[in-house]
Amino acid sequence: MIFIDQPKIIRSKNMENYKYTENEIEERAQRLVSEMTIEEKCEQLKYDSPEIERLGIDKFNWWNECLHGVARGGTATVFPQAIALAAMFDEQAVSQAAEIIATEARAKYNQSKKRGDIDLYKGLTFWTPNINIFRDPRWGRGQETYGEDPYLTSRLGCAFVKGLQGDKLPYKATACAKHFAVHSGPEAQRHSLNAEVSEKELWETYLPAFKALITEAHAEGVMGAYNRLNGEPCCGSEYLNNLLRNEWKFDGYFVSDCWAIADFHVNHHVTKSAPESAALAIKNGCDLNCGNTYIHLINAYNEGLVSEEDIDRCVKRVIKTRIKLGMFDECTPYDSISFEEADSPEHNEFSRKCAEKSMVMLKNNGILPIKKSEVKTIAVIGPAADSRDVLKGNYFGTSSRYVTFLEGIREAFEPEVRVLYSEGCHLFKERVEPLALPGDRLSEALGAAECADIVILCTGLDATLEGEEGDTGNAYASGDKLDLRLPESQRILLREIEKTGKPLIIVNASGSAINTEDNADALIQAWYSGAMGGKALADILLGRVSPSGKLPVTFYGNADLLPEFTDYSMKNRTYRFAENTILYPFGYGLTYAHFECGAIDFKRSGETCRIECEVKNTGSYDSENVFQLYIKSFSENAVRNYSLKGFRRVFVKSGESKLIELEIPIEAFTDIDENGNSVIYGGKYEIFCGFSQPDSISYMLSGEKELLVHFQLHSRAALSAIQAQGHHIG
Repeated sequence: MIFIDQPKIIRSKNMENYKYTENEIEERAQRLVSEMTIEEKCEQLKYDSPEIERLGIDKFNWWNECLHGVARGGTATVFPQAIALAAMFDEQAVSQAAEIIATEARAKYNQSKKRGDIDLYKGLTFWTPNINIFRDPRWGRGQETYGEDPYLTSRLGCAFVKGLQGDKLPYKATACAKHFAVHSGPEAQRHSLNAEVSEKELWETYLPAFKALITEAHAEGVMGAYNRLNGEPCCGSEYLNNLLRNEWKFDGYFVSDCWAIADFHVNHHVTKSAPESAALAIKNGCDLNCGNTYIHLINAYNEGLVSEEDIDRCVKRVIKTRIKLGMFDECTPYDSISFEEADSPEHNEFSRKCAEKSMVMLKNNGILPIKKSEVKTIAVIGPAADSRDVLKGNYFGTSSRYVTFLEGIREAFEPEVRVLYSEGCHLFKERVEPLALPGDRLSEALGAAECADIVILCTGLDATLEGEEGDTGNAYASGDKLDLRLPESQRILLREIEKTGKPLIIVNASGSAINTEDNADALIQAWYSGAMGGKALADILLGRVSPSGKLPVTFYGNADLLPEFTDYSMKNRTYRFAENTILYPFGYGLTYAHFECGAIDFKRSGETCRIECEVKNTGSYDSENVFQLYIKSFSENAVRNYSLKGFRRVFVKSGESKLIELEIPIEAFTDIDENGNSVIYGGKYEIFCGFSQPDSISYMLSGEKELLVHFQLHSRAALSAIQAQGHHIG
């Protein structure tokens, strides 16, 4: 009998005395891996990693989600969906939400571990955030992203990663940048699609957020996408692996999307068998398999398709991640976090504030805010009015309390104002009751409207109509949308309500661009606003809070003029390349106040320039707003329009002013050439500052003007202001 000595695992009881240096982490991981058999090594690369008792390695399930709150694992705070968090344009708030999520994750992990419950959705390795670019409004999973802009996605993604992981080791939890790379629909073809993208468009649009999360925020994980990229499967791509490991010096773990490696031989046909697929993934840096293909890894090894050195490299990386989470220490600073932290009143209050910041007022003819003293009866109508599903979005946890739009309005308005309610129609079917005739709730809705002074019509979608393939009831489109219209049942309801002539406010809940095709007096895009969405909406309707969200995506009039869904070029996609069919622009959103920009002070210092601008609230409501900075280049490789390069959320009381300061790094003035290189061409640039993007539609809708600065950039170190004070444009 052969006895294997117990490895000398460093276990620290006093976390203050233990230092997680790179060398010490490497040494601990190497010591553990060296003691494993080849079979044990292969098993550690499955997402449901088994126990190795003699080495002190507990079983661990890597699969967990926290897109907007700890998901699929029971009770937790349910924040607004990711696309709604993006609409806040607020790095600090996104980071704080992620910190709360990490705290709740530890609270739940501590309890489940104490009872030996090591199941999926119970661990600390979260496969979030989704930083794919929401390039096409039909994509069902776009709700999981931070929108269509690579700069906004980079900044919010970095904020989320830093908030979730914390700023020291051991990490409270770990983040994972997904899906690497160029994954953004169509869902029905994701297992076989070859996304063909030029180097210019890769580096101009699809890769910047991944680079930022890895090199700046140091995300511990990266998840590979299902699709191929220019012929290579993303979870077995030499090109992507070289970017991660060699150019960006990524030292965390790489995980496949779930069952993506099986697609190599089943759908992509780049390999002929499961062992070949496992070998291709391992050799190209895919450390961990969500799925079951790596059960064939030992066969790949025995067949000589992969070496033990290849396997060791991957095992060491996954073990290092577990070391960074304190899993091989006798205690961590987070062991005392109590289950009471999950779904706490304080966390739910912050979720409500996020919902308030995220809702975007697209239209208002003066009907909002509603004055209680002038209204006796309100009719709340529509399939989204009393729905919990429209609060949740997808990838959600379970709140101990939900406040629907109807419940929030009732709580805020009654007893002074009578609130009537009718579902009006089914979310998408022609009838609510299966045995009834089509339109069976329509007469009730019209009766409620006729009795009311104001109608609040709650329309939209939920995750049964847009989401991930296999997760929705939308089997006919695999979770994607066929067009940008409301379901027919809701269009009929809207047209009939409009015929009553009653003052009409539409509240639309969706995770993507919808054209409600309305003639309403006011329109609010509420997104999937989290468990406290109804409270946030009511506060906005009453004017307790001024709406301040901005669109993180372009709302198009229709999808007919967009390129084919499978075309991954950016021509006529997103605000940077848009040519037509824009309904509501990226960056647009109204408030109850009125903001004005003073003169721009343009300063330069080496490779950085600073913009200072005084903003004043000349309206009668205290309000937050989002100051936005766009740069337009005139080089031959510039984007068609202009690009967001800075933003700052600011609160200004009525009649007061605040000074906004933004630093612009030299990289903001680069353009991407045909080979994917970032180049400063010099010459003329324009900087636009204001509370929307500098387009004619935003100006027409808001009436607010932007400021424009012209300047010349001659080299990386020389910024020469031509017109430092700028002027208003309209």
